[in-house]
Order: sequence, then C-alpha cells, then structure tokens
Amino acid sequence: MQTAVDILRVKGDEVWSISSDHTILEAIQLMADKEVGALLVIDNDKLTGIVTERDYARKVALEGRSSKDSRVADIMSHKVLCARPEQTVEECMALMSDKRARHLPIVDHKKVIGVVSIGDLVKSIITEQQFEIDQLQYYITH
Repeated sequence: MQTAVDILRVKGDEVWSISSDHTILEAIQLMADKEVGALLVIDNDKLTGIVTERDYARKVALEGRSSKDSRVADIMSHKVLCARPEQTVEECMALMSDKRARHLPIVDHKKVIGVVSIGDLVKSIITEQQFEIDQLQYYITH
C-alpha cells in the first residue's frame, strides 16, 4: 500500500510557497508560472496557511477586491489540512474528500516535505489498480 512519501518520491518534493505579505497578484502569477493551483503560505519558516485559485475566485474576483492592492493574508485559509509521510494514499484520499481539499501538505516533524494533490492520489490509485488487474489477467491466462 503506497504512502504519501511514496507519491513524493515519484512526483518530487518541490514546494511552491509565498509569504502572507505578498500581493494576491504575485501569488496568482506564481501559481500560473509553476502551473499549480495552490501555494503554501510560509512566514518565518512556519506554515501559516494555504492560498488557492478557489480563494482567488471567491474572495477576490467575486468580492471585487484588487489583486494589486490586497495581500495573500487577506484571502488565505489559515487552517491547513496536513498529512504525515507514512499515511496511506487511501487515508489521504479519505481526509481530502471529507474536508473537500484539493491540496495536502505532507509534514514531518513540523517541516513541510512536499504537497500532494487530489490528482496525484487518483493517479497513484489507478496505477496500483492497473498493476493488480495485469497480475490477475496473467494469473488467469497462465
């Protein structure tokens, strides 16, 4: 059974982050440049929140805020759902589904070691299921 850290080994452990005092425009530009849907908010080497495209859509675009004048702190989510490296893909998927989260920081001893997305988890599950199907087909035919 694969774990969160197994996924990070495959996808990489790069973490894209921004501080809460940056503008929302800077955050959206960084997301676009890195082709990600969320950034961790890290202040003084501490995870203090997460800002997502959904936050932008709901708290900037719909409320008429200025992306140039507003700060990440104004729209970020302060409660960040996290997982431990040893948690299974299934546990992570259940946690994310239950809390309706699309991005899950993986934290080891209070240090962020990577982020998995719901897409990463789905890909892992599909790969594992395909392997099992292949094994069963081989068993049946041989």
